[in-house]
Amino acid sequence: MITSIVLVQADPKGIPECASALAGIPGVAEVYSVSGAWDLVVIVRVPDLEQIATVVTQTFARVPGIQRTQTLTAFRTYSKGDMEQAWDIGVE
Repeated sequence: MITSIVLVQADPKGIPECASALAGIPGVAEVYSVSGAWDLVVIVRVPDLEQIATVVTQTFARVPGIQRTQTLTAFRTYSKGDMEQAWDIGVE
């Protein structure tokens, strides 16, 4: 599974509608409304890189209100559980 994080700047008047539209796209796992330079953070999870290209460059482009995006594709996932397991190796 490929995970990409897409940062979205949207028309301030249409952020809720934009977020709802993004959340309904196949492959979009989560949409967060955030503070700062970006308005929304979208987590995309799909089986292969080709689908990332389709979702982000084609499907997102049809969502009204998106002004700009930046896509970050994850290479590796680190979670608290992963880190705890690493420290538990050899401990009885």
